[in-house]
Amino acid sequence: MKNIKLRFALESDAEQLLNIYTYYVDNTVVTFDYKAPTIEEFKKRINKIISKFPFLVAQKNDTIVGYAYVNTFKNREAYDHTVELSIYVDKENVGLGIGKLLYNKLEKILCEQNIVNITSCITYPNEQSEIFHKSHGYEKVAHFHKVGYKFNKWYDVVWYEKSILSHSDSIGPVKSIHELAKQFD
Repeated sequence: MKNIKLRFALESDAEQLLNIYTYYVDNTVVTFDYKAPTIEEFKKRINKIISKFPFLVAQKNDTIVGYAYVNTFKNREAYDHTVELSIYVDKENVGLGIGKLLYNKLEKILCEQNIVNITSCITYPNEQSEIFHKSHGYEKVAHFHKVGYKFNKWYDVVWYEKSILSHSDSIGPVKSIHELAKQFD
């Protein structure tokens, strides 16, 4: 995609990232947050994620038009090779291929980190997101009924997963994102 640059997120990106996220909080069930975090809370989220995992932004000129990151799937060591993915694209830039660029780059970095499995939790129904994930090799593995309540309505969630490395019994430890960041700049 022309004029789109991918890079690692910085704390200083928080305001632009929060503007994208706030639209989804206030107007959609893509996220189950009822209220957008403060700028300080969002900076803490960014810093927590970038201490361990890649957090990518898609930038068009000086404007961030989308972002994707992974975070811990579960807080136990046995889950270290599995992550949960999140993506948000600016509402004016949906459908332009930004998500595909972010996913492709993110998966390359995660392979280098020795991440084996990527999961994604999607509010259901959300045909656009399901089609997107299926087209990127994700498979639906779970369906939870009426587990989220927002805008005076109950929503299901579905979980998708994708293995990006083989399930070897001798997988190495998860590598630090800081060790790998320079090679992906």
